[in-house]
Amino acid sequence: MPIYKSKTPTKDGRCYFYKVSYVDIFGRQQSKVSKKYRTKSEAKMAESEFMTSDLDVNKTTPADMTFRDLYSHFLEYQDDKVRLTTKRNYEHKIMHLESFMDVKCKDFNITMYEEWKKQMNANPNLGTNTKNDILKFFKSILNYGITWHNLNFMSTYRKITNFTNPNELRKEMEFYTYEEFQQFISCADDLRYKCFFELLYYCGLRRSEARGLQWKHIDFNNRTLTVSQQVLNPSNSNASTEWYISSTKTEASNRTIPISTTLLNDLAELKKTNERLSKFKQTWFVLGDDVPMATGRMYFYRDKYAEKAGIRRIRLHNFRHSCASALISGAAPITAVSNFLGHSETTETLETYTHMFKKDLANVPKFFDTLEKDFNEKSSE
Repeated sequence: MPIYKSKTPTKDGRCYFYKVSYVDIFGRQQSKVSKKYRTKSEAKMAESEFMTSDLDVNKTTPADMTFRDLYSHFLEYQDDKVRLTTKRNYEHKIMHLESFMDVKCKDFNITMYEEWKKQMNANPNLGTNTKNDILKFFKSILNYGITWHNLNFMSTYRKITNFTNPNELRKEMEFYTYEEFQQFISCADDLRYKCFFELLYYCGLRRSEARGLQWKHIDFNNRTLTVSQQVLNPSNSNASTEWYISSTKTEASNRTIPISTTLLNDLAELKKTNERLSKFKQTWFVLGDDVPMATGRMYFYRDKYAEKAGIRRIRLHNFRHSCASALISGAAPITAVSNFLGHSETTETLETYTHMFKKDLANVPKFFDTLEKDFNEKSSE
């Protein structure tokens, strides 16, 4: 196609452009006028790239697009928008949507969805929250198809309902009481791992946040630490030696929190040990050196200390729940608990730990009894 020369070049002299007409993958007639280029050959090359790459004639059309095709486009669209860990989660969730993969998008209907829902409900290994998490992922693919490919899912989409199970028992959240944690930590014979478990318990850090801490994030003068990054494994494998630094889980996860005296002293001792090494830098990881602590060793020492203490073993993430429990038991305001843990909203804190707050109901009558006693004493003066 011809290359055109504009009568009004840009300030830096670019004046050549291309103009093409084409039929998009939906069969609609379209036209495109390019930006301006410095030379005719540059414009010609850009036109060629547009026609061969952006208008690939082999692209799937809506008439025969399958969910597998749609998922492939969805992944490509999300490539620069989500974290690597989110993409890993996609891989786990898409396995549960395999029955849809060869279905043409135009044939998708509520009957197919209800049949899939029955299959999911028949899986004894999936809880209601997990199934709804997979459904949320499925709906995000449908939304992408509606927005970017003009696929007609709305009549079915409106009928899709969440998974419910009124008979499902709420899984109890495991955590260590303060006394149990003291039993556990008293068995710690390695200062580095002692600090690791104290960071989880006393500061409520996520495992990835603790791994991402560097000495520059510890302010010994003001007795605070700053969470501004996390360390993750690309493969999500505890045995993996690969790692990378990522931003925190949410914007609210970026926080500066106070450090307890016990933890502060242990961190100071750990730093002194590291500073004896000639290569030491402030950018070293608190729980490592120039590389972060390996995840596999965390589980080894957790199991070792729990067994030695003679107490039950809990998940690493439950040390964070233990922190929340201690704060709530100490009557810390909900806003303080939320900010300390790095939650985006106080509603997230309430939804996660609502059962812990319910335990405080027993103290409400005592609270009013105290108020009444104080009032009567003042009135009689």
